[in-house]
Amino acid sequence: MKNIYKVLLVFGLSASIFSCSDEFDTRTGQLNTGDLDYTDPSEMSGALVGAYNAFSTRGWEEALLLAVRGDDVNAGGLGDQQPFADTDNFIYNNGYWMYNSLWNLHYSDIIDLNTAIVQLERYREFMEGEDDLRAQQYIAEVRVLRAWLHLNVARTWEDVFIYRTNNPFEEIEANGVSSKEEVMQFIIDEMDEAIPNLPNVRPNERTDFPGGVTAYTAYALKAMANLELENYQGVADAAGEIINSGRFSLYPDFYQLFKIPGELSNESLLEMQFDELGSDVGGTFYHNFAPFGPQGWTPARENASSGWGFFEPSMKYIKFMLDRNETVRLETSVLFTDRGINELNEDGYTDLPAFVSNTTPSGDVINDYERAYFASGKHYLPSDQLPEEQNSYGSAKNFIVTRYAEVLLMYAEAVTRGATPTAGSAAEAVNQVRNRAGLADLPSVTSEDVMDEKFAELAMEWGIRYYDMIRLNNYSELSYDGRSFSESSEYLPYPQEQVDALPLTN
Repeated sequence: MKNIYKVLLVFGLSASIFSCSDEFDTRTGQLNTGDLDYTDPSEMSGALVGAYNAFSTRGWEEALLLAVRGDDVNAGGLGDQQPFADTDNFIYNNGYWMYNSLWNLHYSDIIDLNTAIVQLERYREFMEGEDDLRAQQYIAEVRVLRAWLHLNVARTWEDVFIYRTNNPFEEIEANGVSSKEEVMQFIIDEMDEAIPNLPNVRPNERTDFPGGVTAYTAYALKAMANLELENYQGVADAAGEIINSGRFSLYPDFYQLFKIPGELSNESLLEMQFDELGSDVGGTFYHNFAPFGPQGWTPARENASSGWGFFEPSMKYIKFMLDRNETVRLETSVLFTDRGINELNEDGYTDLPAFVSNTTPSGDVINDYERAYFASGKHYLPSDQLPEEQNSYGSAKNFIVTRYAEVLLMYAEAVTRGATPTAGSAAEAVNQVRNRAGLADLPSVTSEDVMDEKFAELAMEWGIRYYDMIRLNNYSELSYDGRSFSESSEYLPYPQEQVDALPLTN
């Protein structure tokens, strides 16, 4: 049913098997940097495939650690990963393996992406005309992926390294760490340089690498970096370019957006793609979604495996959604257990809507389990959508990174905070998101309205809620359910292994 792009690359610091896109043409073989013919334009795509591999092969712990500190998310009760649960409570242990893993994996992938750029620049020495333009586009794509990784590390640790080459120790010696503000400006400058070389299409409109980076992906990263700098006009300008393009729209079915039918939709600006590779090259290329899943379930499809119970929507978020009379987004975002429903009843939520049930719309039954009351519906793939003969939780599910709804809400926030509108009113942007959720239009919106909408729409996605709250110094929202948040808790401490090995102070 799908053409799969298969490559075995020995590539810089990485060696991996990769299916970059659900739609890529088939290509197999083994390449070594010494075997590459830089005069052959048909081989350039190998470096780009390696870059998408580095971007997509995320450890299971990375997305959890990036997201767990928001008031939308709770860590499951983890006796075997207590420092993760402590992190959710703003108690930090810089010796914890997850901190070092997030740092190492992000930075090793940044170096791999820099190696891809070096390879592509070598191809450019021999390219002319359309082939040279294609090489420049590939380099621009890699720079966007590299920017996303830099965004994450700066949001997590504040002052971090910027790596522009595949010789990090030379850069560390020459430049030391950069401030978060410098990293954000680096991202903005990178996107300004990349955008002219990228196609002005939706990712799903690309025919060479369907789902690959486009100019609008770069505009979205530029908007995010400006948001971190509280440069709201910069946010409105970048997000406005995406809105004014007229190319993007919200996927009509919010429930299926996060499942197989919603893959590479007109809403997607950046998406990690996973698929069945086939036994000849290793069997599968999947992200491990099990940590997000419930420990116990009765799947509609027999033998489908359950998850680990490491991650759950917070009770605060669920009550917030019930108080707003949310239906579409709440049913999608939360997998309920009977135990969780009983907790809601005991807290006074006794007249719950019928969809609050331990049976999902797809027929999977979420049984009670010890670690959590709820599980994330956004990281859930119905058992009847699993690939044939694959039982692992979430197998083949893509991982959405950035979507048009976030762009609309970034734009709306920027306008309510004083930016000159460039793509309509803030209310128009917010109401597009509300309409899909089955909510009535608002005649006008305040910044508080927009933040509530972002909470409802983007919960559990890559820590967006947490980074919004610390940007706004809204510590009271993060001090919930017995937690006490202060300015000193905004950033994780540097991993001890990095402190021992690297000069992490200016």
